[in-house]
Amino acid sequence: MAELRVRSIDESELDTVLADDIQFEGRIEFSDPLLVKGAVQGEIVSSSDLYIAENAVVRADIEASRVSIKGTIHGDVRATGRVELFSGARLTGNVFTPDLIVQSGSRFTGHCDMGEKDDE
Repeated sequence: MAELRVRSIDESELDTVLADDIQFEGRIEFSDPLLVKGAVQGEIVSSSDLYIAENAVVRADIEASRVSIKGTIHGDVRATGRVELFSGARLTGNVFTPDLIVQSGSRFTGHCDMGEKDDE
């Protein structure tokens, strides 16, 4: 059986980082990849990728292309591409995505809807 791996996040490859001392409340919209290291509460909307760092706490509903989680999310996650839960990640909320990877050691509490495949 092939081993599934989620891609590690390299902060130096990203243009936008919300630092660990940032506490943001409201709606965030962006079109380039974003790394959240601090706290966000509200709503996150993007056509790009969202990375949640190990110590980040996000209390928001999320829409993005790919959502890669090492930290904590409380809210629903909608990804057009993939949702990745690294070991140690915590997700409480519903997930809507065509592709879900959950590493051992992560925790997911909610429902997952992967939609219907077009080829069936």
